[in-house]
Amino acid sequence: MQFGFFVRAQYPRHEDMALRIHDLFEQARRADELGFDAIFAGMHYASYPLWMPQLLPFLARLSGETKRARLVAGLVLIPLHKPIDVAEQIATIDVMSGGRVVFGAGLGYRDVEFKAFGTAAADKSRRFAENLEAIVRLWKEDHVTLKGSHFELDDASLSIKPLQKPHPPIWIGANADGAVRRAAKLADSWFINPHQRTETIARQIAVYRRALAELGKPFPRELPLMRETFVARTREQAIRIARPYLEEKYRVYRQWGQDKAMPGDETQGFSADFDELAHDRFLIGTPDDVAAAILDYRHRLGVTMICASMHWVGMPQGQALDAMQLFAEEVMPKTASA
Repeated sequence: MQFGFFVRAQYPRHEDMALRIHDLFEQARRADELGFDAIFAGMHYASYPLWMPQLLPFLARLSGETKRARLVAGLVLIPLHKPIDVAEQIATIDVMSGGRVVFGAGLGYRDVEFKAFGTAAADKSRRFAENLEAIVRLWKEDHVTLKGSHFELDDASLSIKPLQKPHPPIWIGANADGAVRRAAKLADSWFINPHQRTETIARQIAVYRRALAELGKPFPRELPLMRETFVARTREQAIRIARPYLEEKYRVYRQWGQDKAMPGDETQGFSADFDELAHDRFLIGTPDDVAAAILDYRHRLGVTMICASMHWVGMPQGQALDAMQLFAEEVMPKTASA
């Protein structure tokens, strides 16, 4: 079992981002030092009512702040972009980091983002597929000719190629069953989102396995699962600390419409009270509680990496660093020994 740390780079608007950005760098350095295998960061635009830095320049900075952990773009919303731009930026960060990048790709779900980039949600699946094809070909081939719905590559050649060959690993984030099947077809792995209950994920793992079998592809060597995670000496303490920040985070998600992007059996979950929201979704408790749940994920779902998100809107830096330390010192060894 491997472990990732998600640098949740979201802050209330009253915070000074010129100061808070250094907290994020500290989180990434600490995760690297504590032995986390990967560091994740996400992408959104027009993120009101929150501040957040943009993903690709942020990952580029983290390539210098860290030494060993892989850097996961989780996720680049590729329907919003041109493939040659994404291909060159990811390749640049891969070279800067010494070949540590994982390319995570997602569809997106917010109309404000699609409109701002001059596209529409109705076009996202087509643009996703053609952009991903173009990005992979640009990484693998020296000259690419390909015409898409919103770009044309005419004997195009990248200014810089990724260090990893033939290209960085590709993980696709997916919520709905159709998107899970798309991940099986187009990616090296499915990056499982943090919002769905374990029972829903277990059902979708079966969808994923069937899709892989139909394509003649093996189950992936790496299968990452993201989870909202917080550890403390007692379960009561962990809940007391994490609860207000997670409640605020999911209030914003409802405002953004994240719950509407979930499978039908999950769309009402974000409106529930905290106990109902957390049930079968979050990893909150003592190190023993959290280690046991992680081992259950391993056995029930086949996941090989837990990406832990431990810092949310408004949480003091010290609380996040304490939880990271406890997780690394007690949760990670317990799962390794088992």
